This record gives sequence, C-alpha cells and structure tokens, in this order.
Amino acid sequence: MWIGWIEFDVLLGDVHSLKEKRSVIRPLVNELKRRFEVSVAEVGDADLHRRATIGAAVVSGDAGHLADVLDGLERAVAARPEIELLAARRRLISADDV
Repeated sequence: MWIGWIEFDVLLGDVHSLKEKRSVIRPLVNELKRRFEVSVAEVGDADLHRRATIGAAVVSGDAGHLADVLDGLERAVAARPEIELLAARRRLISADDV
C-alpha cells in the first residue's frame, strides 16, 4: 500500500475578505474531490484572506498511479486562473516505511 499527499501554498487573486476567500477555496476543494476521488481540505492559513494552504491525500496499491494522481492534482490547481500556485510539496511513503 502506498500513501501520498500534496500540500499547495496558493495566493488568491482579488480577494478582500474571508467570505470571498471561501467562495474561491470551496469550489476548488470540491472540484478536486470530485475529479480525483481524493481527500482534500484547507489545512493552513485559514485566518489570512489572500493565502491558503490546501492539502490532499491519496491511498493506492501502486506508486505509479499515486504519482499520476498527485501530478493531476498539481496541474488542476496550477490551471485555476483565480489563484497563483506558489509552492507544491508532496510525499509518497509505503506502508512498509511506517
């Protein structure tokens, strides 16, 4: 079994309140969940209105498939015009490693 996760540090565009931030983050989180069937949540910078940290986690029996899913997630986040992807950090581990 392989476990992988990716964390995105994003800068939001023309956002001036936490309410506007939610209107950008929620659709992104929901799209990633639906499209890739992964667990996704805002995991950091909740009190900042122009920054967000979004995390996604995946479990798979194949490391190659896991890497493909993480690549797809990164491409999907980077393609969103209303946000700027500042950094993406990922990790893959095997169940044998824990």
